[in-house]
Amino acid sequence: MNENAARADEFKDRLFSLDFFRGLTMFLLIGESTHIYAYLVDPALQGTFLFALGTQFDHHPWAGLRFWDLVQPFFMFIVGAAMALSAARREKRGDSRALITRHVVKRAFLLLLIGWALYCIEPGRITFRFQNVLAQLSVTTIIAYLLMRKPVKVQLAWSFAFILATEVIYRVFWVPGFNQPFVPDHNFGAWFDMLVSGELSAGHWVSFNALPTAAHTVWGVLAAQWLMGAKPVRCKVRRLAFFGVIGVAAGFGLTAVTPMIKRICTSSFVIASGGFCLLMMALCYWAFDVRKVRKGIVFFNIVGVNCLAIYIFTQTGATEWLKHLARPFTQLLFGWAGRLPAEFALSLVAWAMLWSICLWLYRKKILIKI
Repeated sequence: MNENAARADEFKDRLFSLDFFRGLTMFLLIGESTHIYAYLVDPALQGTFLFALGTQFDHHPWAGLRFWDLVQPFFMFIVGAAMALSAARREKRGDSRALITRHVVKRAFLLLLIGWALYCIEPGRITFRFQNVLAQLSVTTIIAYLLMRKPVKVQLAWSFAFILATEVIYRVFWVPGFNQPFVPDHNFGAWFDMLVSGELSAGHWVSFNALPTAAHTVWGVLAAQWLMGAKPVRCKVRRLAFFGVIGVAAGFGLTAVTPMIKRICTSSFVIASGGFCLLMMALCYWAFDVRKVRKGIVFFNIVGVNCLAIYIFTQTGATEWLKHLARPFTQLLFGWAGRLPAEFALSLVAWAMLWSICLWLYRKKILIKI
């Protein structure tokens, strides 16, 4: 197969829905680094629509669910789907299973290394923390990859086993001070972090989340495998939507016995957020692969194709540098409107600058990945 034919074949099998889903998720994530969502919940806006919207772009303090709590599950789901598609393409062009496995293991190791290193920047010292999305993905991708060639029932069984095991461990853990499963910093996840890191996260996040949220990556693999199948497209959309609704309903139903807590990824949260992942995938697939809508894909895909690079860029404080460069000009143009509008305009400009960096990489065909 020549190079042009190979590219045409890859384009034909491509899921535009996944490109949009990944690009939109990353675009929202880099927006957080500009602090624009924080300005939406400024006390001066209390009682307005903007304030209500802004609360959805911040994690729930503890038990409950907001839109921003879904972003990490979205990304873990997307990674699982992308991994299944990539493995299928590589096998199609003749890559051996051993070669693909080596690549997945290497990638997982580098994700863990980068995720850990990012935590060392702010304190200026070596600290062993593993709560961010990169560190978590290093675990979930390995788990999902090892299960990827198993029958659907086996993959599903394992994904729910991870959730059930986490639920049981939290409930039966007996160590004094850490035997309250749903109390911040007094649960098994906090004990595990004290064991590994010697410190707790200020936001009550725990490293052990990598086990239950492996379900999101496994479900992403299953969704992609289903979409690559030979079933009619309407059947594919209906099944994704059906299981999405079941997941959301089951997750909220479980709150009768287990609170929905994203910070420790309780069973109710993992199942409900997994349902939202499936619903979002169904919507995107229907719009971009069935209805053939193409507007918006390129704008977001510009960010999505270099998601690792732009994520690291923002997580190392580079957005503040961009804001420092832009501040004199935004202050000149918008300073007359007052502090809040000027800061909001500055964040919008910084967001546009981040997108422009991605655009430059896109146009130069520079793809930074591991």
